[in-house]
Amino acid sequence: MKIGFICPTVPGHLNPMTALARHLQARNHEVVFLYSPSANGLPYVLGDKGDDLNTSRPEMSKLEGDGAIAFYCGLAAKKTEMIFKSLPKMVETTGVEALILDPIQFFVELAAIKLRIPYITVENALYLDYFGYTPVGIYDWPHETTPEALARNQEGIVKCARLTYNEGIKAYAKASGLRSDLDHPAWVFSERAIITQIPKEFDFENPLLPPQFHHTGPFHDGEGRPKVDFPWDRLTGEPLIYASMGTLMNGRADVFRTIVAGVAKHKGTQLVLSIGDQLDPRQIGPVPNNAIIVNQTPQLEVLKRTSVCITHAGLNTVLESLAQGVPQVAIPITFDQPGVATRIAAKKTGVTMPFEKLTSDRLSTLLGEVLDNSVYRENSRRLQDIIGKTNGLSMAADIVERSFGVTKKAPLPEEAIHG
Repeated sequence: MKIGFICPTVPGHLNPMTALARHLQARNHEVVFLYSPSANGLPYVLGDKGDDLNTSRPEMSKLEGDGAIAFYCGLAAKKTEMIFKSLPKMVETTGVEALILDPIQFFVELAAIKLRIPYITVENALYLDYFGYTPVGIYDWPHETTPEALARNQEGIVKCARLTYNEGIKAYAKASGLRSDLDHPAWVFSERAIITQIPKEFDFENPLLPPQFHHTGPFHDGEGRPKVDFPWDRLTGEPLIYASMGTLMNGRADVFRTIVAGVAKHKGTQLVLSIGDQLDPRQIGPVPNNAIIVNQTPQLEVLKRTSVCITHAGLNTVLESLAQGVPQVAIPITFDQPGVATRIAAKKTGVTMPFEKLTSDRLSTLLGEVLDNSVYRENSRRLQDIIGKTNGLSMAADIVERSFGVTKKAPLPEEAIHG
């Protein structure tokens, strides 16, 4: 069948979603990314107004906490309104028969419901627990099941949901004859399948998840990402500390300077610091001779050599670290990162600290804890074993085919997929 994908066109969402699309393409399905200026080499169709998220990244990259969430949600709501108007023609023009939707493009499901086109929810970031048993991931609340905690979770759902829609989205729902209870929006998720790339063993126990909810495993295949030159000859063989603050919230040089200073306190280690595309490595200032500061790294390959990963707790970086058995020091900034960090702490695959409390001394102390205490590496390696035995992409593709009622076909030859 021909499947259309809608997701934010930033690496943290596009990389896992295109990996899933390639896996479906290998099973003879046609795939196309809608409203996308690129799709890691896969077919795509640009929307009428381009991509406001990527053009706004320089401004967003310096934000944190609620300010970053409000900024993104405003952009996302405007794009969703644009999709409401253009999706009927987009579906007709492209001939897609079904949709795979990333719910971080908030409430785009309403357009699919109105069109009566089948859709599946694929959560590339930490899934939004609008079912109420665990805290919504934008909060760093611990997972507790007391009546007080469950009531707090419900209040968190309403607060989070109200950030994600505007009057235009509410008006569309009402005019389309759809439910207007957008403060408790779990009902917009697919009734066919909701898929998260989080392994069940890395998640909190949650009996309120619906039967169509599926844990799989990471969506990464090493394909489709831009080729990145890296000075492999500069690696010294010392224990490697890899640090990245992701692809969105990476516009503050002071944060990277703090990371450099914190790691420098650990003699006999080497730092690889990936700063993204908003800064010049020279802005970081003086660094130890053996530190490697670059705009981008081949992250999957670097993690294979890493002892500890310092991360913003973005889900993809954390899952890629776990896939290599690498423990983490998490410094969540915003979005779903607090929820990912609480899972790191609960599963003891690493340690975490609030972004607003980041200092070089605190970072050095946490880094020492992870380097010296074997429990974090042991737990990360246990998750590595689980991930290694479970092909998350294959499992997710199976779920997609079952949910859309597709008979599994023989895969295409490798040369037909990669040219």
